[in-house]
Amino acid sequence: MSGKASGAGRLPVLLLTGPTGAGKTDWAIRLAESAPVEIVSVDSALVYRGLDVGTAKPPAEVRARLPHHLIDVCDAAESYSAGRFVSEALGCIRAIHARRRAPLLVGGTMLYLRALLDGLAALPEALPELRRELDARAARTGWPALHAELARLDPAAAARIAPNDAQRIQRALEVCYATGKPISELQRATSSPLASYDVRFWMLDPPDRAVLHERLARRFEAMMASGFLDEVRRLRDRGDLTAEHASIRAVGYRQLWAHLDGRYDLGEAGRRAIAATRQLAKRQLTWMRAERRGERLDPASGVSWNRDICNALSALGF
Repeated sequence: MSGKASGAGRLPVLLLTGPTGAGKTDWAIRLAESAPVEIVSVDSALVYRGLDVGTAKPPAEVRARLPHHLIDVCDAAESYSAGRFVSEALGCIRAIHARRRAPLLVGGTMLYLRALLDGLAALPEALPELRRELDARAARTGWPALHAELARLDPAAAARIAPNDAQRIQRALEVCYATGKPISELQRATSSPLASYDVRFWMLDPPDRAVLHERLARRFEAMMASGFLDEVRRLRDRGDLTAEHASIRAVGYRQLWAHLDGRYDLGEAGRRAIAATRQLAKRQLTWMRAERRGERLDPASGVSWNRDICNALSALGF
């Protein structure tokens, strides 16, 4: 499984990932304009309707011109799981192949990528009472303390989860307590849903982190100029959303929501949002460094990549 051909006679599935701000969407759109591909989003925020500016969602006119999938598939009050993503992504892949086109899965939600590349373990359903207990403990001692507890129970899982990643810490502890087994052990016993396909996998790897950080700051400023705060205000004014909804926990949204709640001024919200975006990029890059199956690409090399993909798909009859 790499950037090169990996299986004669099997239908192709193209994967493109990279840190936030690396230019994945631009790469995907350029390829879709020149090759028989359809874009499938691998992004946990793009699934939500109404989260447009702050997610850098491709404009509606681009999506009308070039087929995109798994964007705007649920309401902001809903939850969207990795399991649902895999099921819907596989459905998209089959439908795209039926049209004699190639699916190009693009995004930076590493949980979803792992679910595609490694499969999903047979994990227990959520246990509300246990979750409330973990939330109460976190309120008293903080999520880093529960992360330390996870490190004792499941070092492999803790190594992949940030000390303040409340959702993933909670789920890992919940599984451990419910099954008596580490979540990492259960996950290792799975197989990839993409095993029957010719998977070609690339990772955009910006060589200069300082340039990436500056780009993220400029992107946030552009989002604010395009009405990001008004978008968050509209979501807040609905009345059925809180800071605990997964959609509102998305980077940028939770900081502006906190500003509207009066927790800090707009300047501080912006600084926190940019810092959180940089932390997200760092986590994505850390995951990429440990991933050996993909081919790393400099974001400046897109022209040759487009040509190579077009040639490869043409050779396969697409």
